[in-house]
Amino acid sequence: MTERNIHVQPASGLAVEDQDIEVVERKGIGHPDSICDGIAETVSRALAQTYIDRFGTVLHYNTDETQLVAGTAAPAYGGGEVLEPIYILVVGRATKKFDGERIPAESIALRAARDYLDEQFPHLDLGSDVIVDVQFGEGSGDLQTVFGEEATVPMANDTSYGVGHAPLTETEQIVRNTEQKLTGEYAESNPVVGQDVKVMGKREGDHIDVTVAVAMVDEHVPDLEAYKSAVSDVEAFVTDLAEEYTDRDVTVHVNTADDYDAESIYLTTTGTSAEQGDDGSVGRGNRANGLITPNRPMSMEATSGKNPVNHIGKIYNLLSTEIAQSVASEVDGIRQVQMRLLSQIGSPIDEPHVADATVITEDGVAVGDVEADIQATIDDELADVTDITRQVIEGNLSTF
Repeated sequence: MTERNIHVQPASGLAVEDQDIEVVERKGIGHPDSICDGIAETVSRALAQTYIDRFGTVLHYNTDETQLVAGTAAPAYGGGEVLEPIYILVVGRATKKFDGERIPAESIALRAARDYLDEQFPHLDLGSDVIVDVQFGEGSGDLQTVFGEEATVPMANDTSYGVGHAPLTETEQIVRNTEQKLTGEYAESNPVVGQDVKVMGKREGDHIDVTVAVAMVDEHVPDLEAYKSAVSDVEAFVTDLAEEYTDRDVTVHVNTADDYDAESIYLTTTGTSAEQGDDGSVGRGNRANGLITPNRPMSMEATSGKNPVNHIGKIYNLLSTEIAQSVASEVDGIRQVQMRLLSQIGSPIDEPHVADATVITEDGVAVGDVEADIQATIDDELADVTDITRQVIEGNLSTF
């Protein structure tokens, strides 16, 4: 094993699964913040792949400042209309000229953003419902120097940190899978469900409440009774889904702000609240593991859109999650592991300033009994840190 600065220590306090109150949130792919995350990351991958195809290496860029300004819509039973389009601005830095060749960075970004919207949002008319704009500046000279240093392992672009944890609690699994399956397989056969699905889980003792906000698509809702039926169907689906992950009691609540008497319901024309007054920004939603978990340490870094070669705000948040998962699955006797990675600008990214694992073990297992195995697992993952870059560019790792 190398001389990397790896620490393993017992965690203080209870495992999250044993705490009296647990809160977990996930903003779905159609939430305005997640729309920005998705576009920023798609544009990031498109630029990285273009640089690789043309020059054999990823050049300096960042696209993690994407913003969304909500439009105005008039949803109605059977189908309404968008009155003012959604405006999306992709902001960042990009290398536009290299080795004597000009690179159409803005055009690449615009095409990638529109392709992403077309693929993910079937109810959004790209011709009239959304405006996509791109504004890229050139990268900072000093950071380009750090980025461009030739080495097998890149140098960290910043002094920053990333965090990750494993395994997921029952509540975390329910929240993440509720959104992913509702906007995935369920929406495919039930197009009344839009892509803007937000899920909040609260476990109090051994009872879990799952509150789901689902943007219903007006084209598929002929009247109030049809809307009520759609809400009831979602409630039944989520209740059945939760039983796959827990034996605890679960209560599911769907669109709790509805007022049926006033016919004030969560009805949309495009399947996202971005059509009506709900703005968005990169980094204001899910963390790198796809969840918002106030019971856990979290990083405030915006992971989506950052350069995947040496940007610690991206790499260390993804890597710390990968390390935590590896430790939990490969080392016997681990009940919970929380991973923190700290970088120092200009140092190799495989040699963090510190790699710190706080661990809760199963009954009868002392941290000292498994410390060497944990350190070895962390060391192996750090040695393979550049694989994170490859997985991100190939789209194999989600950033939100």
